[in-house]
Amino acid sequence: MVEQQKDMKIPSNLIPRCPVCGKPMSMNLRSGDTFVEDDGWHKASASYVNFVKENDGRHILFLELGVGMNTPSIIKYPFWRMTYNNPMAVYACVNFGEAYIPDEIRKRSICINDDIRKTLFFSDDVVKSGV
Repeated sequence: MVEQQKDMKIPSNLIPRCPVCGKPMSMNLRSGDTFVEDDGWHKASASYVNFVKENDGRHILFLELGVGMNTPSIIKYPFWRMTYNNPMAVYACVNFGEAYIPDEIRKRSICINDDIRKTLFFSDDVVKSGV
């Protein structure tokens, strides 16, 4: 898909289809009745909650990569709140066009308003190699 995309679009024949009904697949988003919340999801959610509780008040980095304002209550707002409530926490985000830091946590934040690929990788060769 990445190799064939142009102007942020891919050929429609590359969209995965459901093996049961044949409809186009979509991302697992909390919209409508299609969100998958199975045993694996619940296990991962519990692990995350335990990690956050165990590290409350400790040095911790809340790293947000590419989270926009579509569903800020899932990641963005909780990260801001946890950073605000923990004086040893740092909030960092990388987001092209939607990088923002509330004034209340600005001194303990890093915000990069740029493309994640350019920020995290050194060159297109690294991205293509899968490293």
